[in-house]
Amino acid sequence: MAQPSEVGNRRRLRVNRFQMQQLSSQETALLEAIEPATMLAQVQAWSALNTGTGNLAGLAEQAALLADAFAALPGQVRLVEASPVEAIGSDGTIGTQEHGRHLVLRVRPDAPRRLLLTGHMDTVFAPDHPFQHLAWRDGETLNGPGVADMKGGLAVMLNALSAVETSAAAREIGYDVLINSDEEAGSLSSAPLIVQLARGKAAALTYEPALLPDGTLAGARGGSGNYSLVVTGRSAHAGRNPEDGRNAIVAAAALTLRLKALERDGLTVNPARIEGGSASNVVPATAVLRFNMRARDAAAIAEFERSISSLIGDIAARHEVGVALHGGLSRPPKPLDAATERLLGLVRECGAALGQAIGWQPSGGVCDGNNIAACGVPVVDTMGVRGGAIHSPDEYLIVPSLAERAALSALVLHRLAGGDPA
Repeated sequence: MAQPSEVGNRRRLRVNRFQMQQLSSQETALLEAIEPATMLAQVQAWSALNTGTGNLAGLAEQAALLADAFAALPGQVRLVEASPVEAIGSDGTIGTQEHGRHLVLRVRPDAPRRLLLTGHMDTVFAPDHPFQHLAWRDGETLNGPGVADMKGGLAVMLNALSAVETSAAAREIGYDVLINSDEEAGSLSSAPLIVQLARGKAAALTYEPALLPDGTLAGARGGSGNYSLVVTGRSAHAGRNPEDGRNAIVAAAALTLRLKALERDGLTVNPARIEGGSASNVVPATAVLRFNMRARDAAAIAEFERSISSLIGDIAARHEVGVALHGGLSRPPKPLDAATERLLGLVRECGAALGQAIGWQPSGGVCDGNNIAACGVPVVDTMGVRGGAIHSPDEYLIVPSLAERAALSALVLHRLAGGDPA
């Protein structure tokens, strides 16, 4: 991999690490434990390994590497089997989708005040995707699969916790770490684990990359659901007796147009794929329509659910086909409540103490922060690195942000140990 001088790059990271202001001597000492070069090496090693959500072998290897790395923290690391997830085949049959194991670390589980930190080890890039290698764009910008989303965030989380553990304040809090293997697919196999671990937590931090390259955080998020509509028609010869058939593809196309017509302010629907059919001289008896729904709030979700029920009944009657809906809402909306605004305020305060301007804005994207917020736990879910172009071959990490964001997290965690964000 082409890259600038390793020595020069490490020196640059160290020289520009912090603009320390308004810090106590304890906090200054805490931040001295931040190790930019270690984080960069971790990102390079972890991002060189393919961990597409369906690559179970790659995820197993990544989980083992992460278990070794997080074992440096006090507490017990374990790998948890994924919960079963329903999967609809291209022929409409119902099966089960396998996922990799999830990493859980529990530190001081009996502490009266406990936090949750979450991240994910999977990426959107399958083993056969052409984007598999790291490359330096310049002395501070690293391009590669998962460098921002979120191998960089995992390195930030680990380094921040390691720094906090050097402080006496760490003894005042306990925390759980969850690194799941299926976030990019909606966290369906880890959703029960998220609920279990969120229970009773004072606050949560999630290490998705910053919303914008300048470090802006995500505030409110809408909700999201992934669905499959299985259409069952009737086969017939396309020339001899087409009138005896019931064309599932045509019905699926009608469903697609009607679904798109449900959109309004605060509600979008993305029909993504129609599968089905066989030979061109056969009226297709089965089709599967897959789509995503995004809703700004609970009212939009309720309207969507009412509308799709009526739509399905109408299309089924008009085309004389069966229509079965599978899937559902996987990410509830995440509004900004008062507790979350106070937690964001603490992050901004810590950023100011480090010379980092921290702001936030709404996002149309979703993540595990949605699931955590639905449990009533205040969460800031973009505590990871600065970078951009995620989910594309142009994905990049702004390397100095490893140190910046680790310092930010360490300071936030340190201050959470001494006061209630809510």
